[in-house]
Amino acid sequence: MWLRTVDRSLLLQGWQDVAFINPANVVFVYMLVRELVNGEETKESDLQAAVLTCLYLSYSYMGNEISYPLKPFLVEDSKDKFWDRCLLIVNRLSTKMLKINAEPGFFTEVFTELKSCGQLLASSNRSLTCGAA
Repeated sequence: MWLRTVDRSLLLQGWQDVAFINPANVVFVYMLVRELVNGEETKESDLQAAVLTCLYLSYSYMGNEISYPLKPFLVEDSKDKFWDRCLLIVNRLSTKMLKINAEPGFFTEVFTELKSCGQLLASSNRSLTCGAA
């Protein structure tokens, strides 16, 4: 829901002509989220902030525009926290961000992991941790 809300907002504001949320881009977002979110987030707002930061970097890296407005991605008062997370992700994952687009086998590996997580969650009523790396 968080991803679609941002996507819809950017479409309505004219920042993009087509929806960003598609299978390839979701795999990219998932790769970032699995590395950043560790399950120790104590508040939903912390989780949302982390996920939307990953989404912002995904738009920045995979999107059609050279820049996007920050507002749809912010759910906290501190822009500094947002930018600190961005730097953390870029410093930690820039190699994987390049690799997922350069190596089809790596993309397939991440896609398969995401797909299996979806199947696990669909067949279970309890919370599962997927993609812990």
